[in-house]
Amino acid sequence: MLQLLLELLPCLGVGLLLGWRHPALPAWFAPPLVRFGVPLSVAGLLLRSGVGLELADAAGLSLVLILFGLLLLQWPSLRRWWPLGAMRLGAVTGNTAYFGVPVVLALLPPASLALAVTYDIIGTLVTWTVGPPLVSGQRPSALSVAGHLLGSPALHGMALALLLQLTPWSSAMAQVLWWPARLVILVALTLLGMRLGVMLRSGEVHAEALRALRPALLVKLLALPALMVVLASLTGQPAAVRDVLVLQASTPTAISVLLIAEASVTDVSEAAALVFASTVVALFSVPLWWLLLQALG
Repeated sequence: MLQLLLELLPCLGVGLLLGWRHPALPAWFAPPLVRFGVPLSVAGLLLRSGVGLELADAAGLSLVLILFGLLLLQWPSLRRWWPLGAMRLGAVTGNTAYFGVPVVLALLPPASLALAVTYDIIGTLVTWTVGPPLVSGQRPSALSVAGHLLGSPALHGMALALLLQLTPWSSAMAQVLWWPARLVILVALTLLGMRLGVMLRSGEVHAEALRALRPALLVKLLALPALMVVLASLTGQPAAVRDVLVLQASTPTAISVLLIAEASVTDVSEAAALVFASTVVALFSVPLWWLLLQALG
C-alpha cells in the first residue's frame, strides 16, 4: 500500500503543479505519449507478464461488465439520474491505463499485468467506439467503429506484443521494454495530474457541476467494482484474477470521457468535474477495495 501511495501521489502532485503553471503543457505532451508511449508500454507490460488464451476470461468479464453498465444506465427509469451521455459513459469507463495499471504494479505481482492490460484494452475499445455517439447523441456507423478500433493505441501495443512474442528475441525484448514501459506509466500519471491542474485553473470544476456527480461516482467507484466481485465469483475466477479485475473496475473515470466531450463540444464541465472528483475520491476508495479483497482471501 505504501508503494502505491509513493508512486501515485508524487506524480499526481508534480503534474498538478505543472498543469496549474503551464496550462498548455498537457495539450503539447499528450499526443506523442498516446501515439508512441501507450503502445510501447502495453507491449512491454504484456511481454513481461505473458500473452495467452487465459486472458480470454478476463476480456469477456471486462466486456460484460462495461456493456452491462452502459445498458443499465440507458434504462428509461434510471436515465433521469444520469441525463447526460458523458455522465453515463464516465460512470462505467475507468482510467485503467493512467491509474489502474500503476495500482496493479504497486500491489500485485508482475503476472497480473496482462490481466490489467486486457481490461484496459477492452475499456479503451468500448470508450472510443460507443463513447463519441453516446456523448454527441449521434448514431455510430460501421466505418467510425472500425476507424476507432484500428486507431486504438492499446490495440497497437497488443499487436506489437503478439508479433514480438513470435520472434526468438521475445524474452530479451521483454527485459528491454520493461523499464521504458514503467517510465511511460509514471509519465502518464504525471499527465493526469497536469490535466487536473488545468481543470482547477480554468474553472472547469465548479460547485454546480460537482453537485450532480454523486450518482455517477457511486456507480463508478462502488457499484461497478462490487458487480465485478459478483461476476468473478459466479464464474469461478481465482482470487488472483478477481483482484486485478476488481481493482481495474474501481479506477476513476477515464480521461477519454473528457476528450470525447471536448471533441463533441458538449457536457465538458460535467465530464471535467467527474474526472477530477472521481480521481480524488479514488485515492481513498481504491485502497479500501484492496483491503476488502485481502479480507475476502
